[in-house]
Parts: sequence; C-alpha cells; structure tokens
Amino acid sequence: MATLRDIRTRIGSVKNTQQVTRAMKMVAAAKLRRAQERIFRTRPYANKIAETLYHLVHHGDFDEDVHPLFVRREDIRGILVIVVAGDRGLAGAFNSNVFKSAEQLIASSYHAVQASDGLHILALGRKGHEHFAKRQCQVVGNFSGVFRDLRFSTAYKVGDIAMEGFLNGRWDEVKVVYNEFRNTISQNRIVEPLLPIPSERFLTPVMTAEGTTEPDVKERFVANYLFEPDDPRRIFDLLLPQEVNYQIWRALLESNAAEQGARMVAMDNATSNASELLRSLRLQYNRARQSAITTEILEIISGANALEDAAL
Repeated sequence: MATLRDIRTRIGSVKNTQQVTRAMKMVAAAKLRRAQERIFRTRPYANKIAETLYHLVHHGDFDEDVHPLFVRREDIRGILVIVVAGDRGLAGAFNSNVFKSAEQLIASSYHAVQASDGLHILALGRKGHEHFAKRQCQVVGNFSGVFRDLRFSTAYKVGDIAMEGFLNGRWDEVKVVYNEFRNTISQNRIVEPLLPIPSERFLTPVMTAEGTTEPDVKERFVANYLFEPDDPRRIFDLLLPQEVNYQIWRALLESNAAEQGARMVAMDNATSNASELLRSLRLQYNRARQSAITTEILEIISGANALEDAAL
C-alpha cells in the first residue's frame, strides 16, 4: 500500500503536469487563432484559382494534351504521396490519423507500385518524416521543422519537386494526404489528387459545406475566351503551377490549423483528467491519513490499558 509520502509526491507530480498541459492548451489556442486567420484568408484565393482553371477547361474545348500536367498515364509505375503531418506530438490522434490514411491509400491503390519500388513519400513535418523513414519507404527530401516558421516558399519547393518529377516521368500520379480543418474539435482526413490535374474539380467536405461547388460551371458562365497569341498553353504554363502551389499551400495551412485545434483539445482533456486524478489521489490520501490516525489512537489506548493493568 502506498505511504502518505508516496501519495503526496504523486499529487505534486500531477499538479506540475497539469500546469504544463494548461499552459500548452493556452499556447495552442493562441496559435489556432492565427492559423485560422491564415486559412480563412487563403481559401478564397485558392478556390478562385481552381475555379478559373476549370472554367477555362470547360469552355475552351481543350484536349487532354494541351498541357503535360493534364495528361493521364495508363501505366502507373511511379507514385508520389505527399503526407502533411506535424513537427510535434501531444495532439491526440492528429498524426496517426494522417498516417493511417496514407497507408490505407497505399495498400488499396498502390500495393503493386510499392512492391516494384515505385512508391515515393514526401513527408512534410518531422513526425511524418520519421514515421516513413523508419518503415524503409523511399522518402523524397527532408521537410522536418517546416511548421516552426510556415512560409509559402515551402509550398513552392514541394510544388517544384512534384511537377518536375511528374514531367520527367519519375512518378505518374501525385496525391496529397492531410487533415482538413473543420472546426476546433474535429478534422477531415483528405486524400486529394494533385497531378495530373483532375478533369473534374476535387471538393473537400468543407468546400462542399461552404458552397464551393462547380457542378453548374457551364450554366453560370457563358463567356468565351480569346487567346492572343493563339496558344492556350502559355496561359496554362502560368496558371497550372500556381494551382499546384496554392493547393499545396492550402493543405499546409489546413493541416497547421487542424493540428493546433487537435493539440488544444488534447491538452484540455489532459488537464481535465489531471483534475480527476487529483481528486482521486486526495481522497486516497485522506483515507490513508485517517487510517494512520486511527491506528495511532488505538496504539495509545492499548498502551494506556497495558500500563493500567500493570499498575493493578
């Protein structure tokens, strides 16, 4: 049975832990506010780029080969999966959820490609890099620590790697796996096709809920475009890299906001659990203290009775 000293020590340890989790919750809440502001500013621009692109595709009567980033390859030999995780833990199931989504994608769609060493992983965040490196996956680049100072240049570098490898034939498809920020307490696990550019616009649950849809694009827009000079590929050379880079940037910001929300909830739960544990330990301490006092009183009474019997 634990002694009073052991219980007091444990109570002190739990109190210290609770102070840490409460502070981490407050820090995560402050970071979440900033992350929300960034994603709310970025979503409209990323959506407008995608809307403009698909508007041009629907109205231009372009063939698939108008630009190499549109071309779909029948023989899939190389795959790049961009996994957006976090740099740190203590965020509940945030990192493990995105790892599960990536592993399910690989197992269900790219098992043969993985067996032939055609699968490549580009992990954003230290946790993702470590996770896949330990599993002997072909990890492309090292983007550990990017969330300490998240900048658009990171998305630009990732976009360059994805597009260069796709155009060179190193990989035939590129997909992005990330957590989409839904609200403070929940995220959506997303597997989004990046390359080749999908013929139909990909919509996440948040996009659908916010009305960012594109089913009536032909009805809503009736304008035709004139290309001067008569080479539509020039505008796609400008627009498609922006589309790829901004969708990666959006995924980074979505994941960053989702991570802070998950960490805030996890630390709030940890703080509440510490309070429950403290109540239990204090009850245990009071019972042990009461038992010790009762034992001491009984010993005193027994000693007094023994002295009284000896005197008689």
